[in-house]
Amino acid sequence: MEGTWLSLLPFLVIIPLAIWLKEIVPGLIIGLIVGAFCLENGNVLAAMERAVNTLVKTMSNFEHIKVVAFLYLFGSLIGMIQIAGGVKGFVQWIGGRLHSKQRLLLFIWLTVPFTFFMPMFRIMLLSPVIKSILGKFRVDRRRIAYMIDVSTEPIIVLLPAATAFAGFMESVVAGALAQNQINASAYSLFLASLPYNFFAVIALVLGLMTTFMNVRIGSKERKREKETTNPFHQLGLRKELALVAGEPLHLFFPLFLMFVLTFFFFWYSGMKNGAATMIDAFSKADATLAMLMALFVTIIITTVFYLIRRQPLHELIYHFFDGGNQLMAPIGMLLLVWAVSLAADELGFSAYVSSTLGTWLPKEVVPAAVFAAGSFISYFIGTSWGTWGIFMPLGVTLAAATGAPLPMTIGAVFASGTFGAFASPLGDTTITTAAMMDLNLMSYAKYKLRISLLCAILATAAYLIAPIFFA
Repeated sequence: MEGTWLSLLPFLVIIPLAIWLKEIVPGLIIGLIVGAFCLENGNVLAAMERAVNTLVKTMSNFEHIKVVAFLYLFGSLIGMIQIAGGVKGFVQWIGGRLHSKQRLLLFIWLTVPFTFFMPMFRIMLLSPVIKSILGKFRVDRRRIAYMIDVSTEPIIVLLPAATAFAGFMESVVAGALAQNQINASAYSLFLASLPYNFFAVIALVLGLMTTFMNVRIGSKERKREKETTNPFHQLGLRKELALVAGEPLHLFFPLFLMFVLTFFFFWYSGMKNGAATMIDAFSKADATLAMLMALFVTIIITTVFYLIRRQPLHELIYHFFDGGNQLMAPIGMLLLVWAVSLAADELGFSAYVSSTLGTWLPKEVVPAAVFAAGSFISYFIGTSWGTWGIFMPLGVTLAAATGAPLPMTIGAVFASGTFGAFASPLGDTTITTAAMMDLNLMSYAKYKLRISLLCAILATAAYLIAPIFFA
């Protein structure tokens, strides 16, 4: 279909609704219906049928199924690790070794290699340990909470494999490339974009500086305000974890296995696709399939290991599904993002953006413009994944139309989502950290905002300067 302004309509509906409702899913559903309504020229019944068919088409896509399976199984593995006592065991093992403020600060950063799977996992592992020993030291609780946050999302979005984020991020890149008919490896572009997530890089550097140079952020802590409700108490998660026997080996074993198998299946997939060397194998590998295979085999071997270690089978099965179900919200959001992108593509989204914005927007400002717009939206919706799903098609289309550096533009999209998830009071990490550390949510979000805005300003400047070197 020839591109018209109607191709923008689904996104023009989604963004205001997401800001107003503070949720991305209702906007995606309505955006899909609006796109289908335009495709069917106003026929309501035909539009509903078109919307359902579009959603089913995205669900039946083989590449999409691999991503969905990876995300679900990833949550399943985390659920098994938790009920087997891996998290609690690690907490107990390390808790007795933190005898000074310096060790406490160092502990936050040294645990990254053991807790990088996903932000919520890391926060729920670290917070109970740190909070239980904070009374020994004179330290601002908000500062410690900030250090947990800054060592979580900004690091995890920069890792290329073995995280729930990696599969999702590669999938939105793949979808945007397909929408623009760009024949390139989505995983290779995802890897190339990681250094250009300037917000994450700058936030990480400043986080390390504030940690080890003892830089104060914001004003001195006043008398703490207690939260009236704690969602984790309501869910009973602490009570459940309290009943689990701790065993650190139950965390280290699947973690090590996942590392080894991920590299092995990347090599295997690449060699199967005709690679001549090991380095070439990683560039030719089917990244999503390789990570899915590594995860699948890890779960099988870990299950056998847990059974040998006398873990009840019925508990492992229950928490396998319970852990996977914890990721059903982002899975559903991702399916809707794919469906909306497909509807917009059928309306001629890529052609219209290329023939309008692509003709007058200088390529040098594309990454900065994408980052600024994405950051503004992501702050109000508080989700990195939703921002990536909305802005990746726009970013890739603008880069293709203007000649802007594609890896840098993709990195700018990822950076904009990272800003929202990290800085917004609606972000999962902000809410979770505040709840686990018994901080007032809005007070903590305000505490983080100043340095988050500094990182965003520096990142914008970097996106304006960096394209000069690609001329």
